[in-house]
Amino acid sequence: MDSSRPSDHVDQTSEFPFRPVAPAAAGTASRNGNNDGDGGDDGGDERVTQPALGPVGYLRFFWRQLTSMRTALLLLLLLAVAAVPGSLFPQRSSDPNGVAQYRQNDPQLFDVLNALQLFDVYTSVWFSAIYLLLFLSLIGCVLPRTKHHLAALRSRPPRTPARLQRLSGFTTGHTDADAETAVSEAAALLKKQGYRIERYDDATSASVSAERGYLRETGNLVFHAALVGILVAVGIGGGFAYNGQRVIVQGASFTNLLTSYDSFTEGRFFDETMLEPFSVALDEFEAEYTLNPENFGPQPLDYTAHVTTTTADGDERTDAIKVNAPLSIGGTQAYLLGNGFAPVLTVRDANGDIAFSQPVPFLPQDANLTSLGVIKVPDAQPDDLAFLGFFYPSATATATGALTSIWPEPDQPVLTLNLYTGDLGLDEGVGRNAYELDVDELTKRTGTDTEEESLVLEIGDTVDLPDGLGSVTFEELRRFVSLDFHHDPTQGWVLGFAVLALAGIVTGLFVPRRRVWVKAVRRPDGGLTLEYAGLARGDDPGLDRAVAEIAEKHRSALERTVPERVEGPRLG
Repeated sequence: MDSSRPSDHVDQTSEFPFRPVAPAAAGTASRNGNNDGDGGDDGGDERVTQPALGPVGYLRFFWRQLTSMRTALLLLLLLAVAAVPGSLFPQRSSDPNGVAQYRQNDPQLFDVLNALQLFDVYTSVWFSAIYLLLFLSLIGCVLPRTKHHLAALRSRPPRTPARLQRLSGFTTGHTDADAETAVSEAAALLKKQGYRIERYDDATSASVSAERGYLRETGNLVFHAALVGILVAVGIGGGFAYNGQRVIVQGASFTNLLTSYDSFTEGRFFDETMLEPFSVALDEFEAEYTLNPENFGPQPLDYTAHVTTTTADGDERTDAIKVNAPLSIGGTQAYLLGNGFAPVLTVRDANGDIAFSQPVPFLPQDANLTSLGVIKVPDAQPDDLAFLGFFYPSATATATGALTSIWPEPDQPVLTLNLYTGDLGLDEGVGRNAYELDVDELTKRTGTDTEEESLVLEIGDTVDLPDGLGSVTFEELRRFVSLDFHHDPTQGWVLGFAVLALAGIVTGLFVPRRRVWVKAVRRPDGGLTLEYAGLARGDDPGLDRAVAEIAEKHRSALERTVPERVEGPRLG
């Protein structure tokens, strides 16, 4: 039997939406009941005129549409789809260098994508609109449902229907026990199984009305409230977050100051005083590789950055940072983004003075860590010097004589440099990318299209610059790591709300909502007819079995109480 059939008695305060439906009136009907439009006095159509909604009516209509569960689910799906471009395009908030590189590679397409805010997806107008609409929709869903749920929890279970045979799992039995004993045993049994019970008596019968499963709706409400909590935590708490990147060379350290970051992105509520003081020094970097069986190229197995951290109170300890194992310090997580080589170079100018001496990170260009680097020497005399070069960890010559790297480990490290002279423009007060060299205003002195060969150095080599401009020395080779420092005070809140949402949805899925009735009907011979039935809200394939078990346990309880008076139930 269909469990959605309405019962004879309707509890208007219940959360079970079973309501008797009146037949719909015909739009045009004749007086004799024929729906042919011919029976009226004037023989014409009688059309129904709908009342005008007005501004308030339209607002109420749109509010109800917005706060419907269907709209909330649609907006949640739309938000997930809208977040996809954030993983396809570099974002200014997390990868500003990637955005700059995208602009350099394809400036025309960049202008179009930038106008669509695809490099600022999570702060874009269209993403924020979906976000706010979802927030309003969930609030509009949760509050009325919570009010209705609380009212249902305080209400009594509904009266027992007059005809239980119309409901699911209908079962009958007979007993000579008195009605009080039968109903009391049924009430004790149902209460033990977690049902809320209410007893109803009339002249011919006594019954117990029981219901349980309100935890299902509680779980649904917890789930939706947790989604609201996640939205609030991400939307408001994200304003206090910051994200910064820093390249740390082996033997050097990083201090958590705003001026120490290579790039930095902060939330709208960020203040520099929020930076927790700490330092991170790179002691050693280890990389493990194996041969890729498909192309015999290098396949990384593991990266480990061994660091020494120092907190504000002077606590110093050693840690290891891996790709999927960030370092947590001062409420900030440090993630390992990349690594490479940093040759230590010393440049002397035409006067023989040291104009530059420090490690220079070279950025990897392929899987074998062939790397590109820029050295800027603004303090050289008489002209500024600049070098654009390639570093080959395991250098070997190709058939054309060009160098290439065949392995990412420094088995045969070689550095090649091309020299440029001219004004580097570093004294103009305009920030410039340390990893880029604008050669338009510079003079190329070595390499292709010049009379001098490119400078080639191995570790320990010193090469003189042409025209007595000085010399360059490849002192030693170090490693560097690129770290991403991420601080988000809402991570704990988001995790807590996510756990609540998961618990709520699991509860809502696996807790059945059902009502069960046990009725004792007095027979003319003085005995009782026992009737059992149930009703479910939604799908409940176990309802019939549950009613049968209740009938069986009730029969057993009556047998123990009045064994000489119980015939045993007959299944109907």
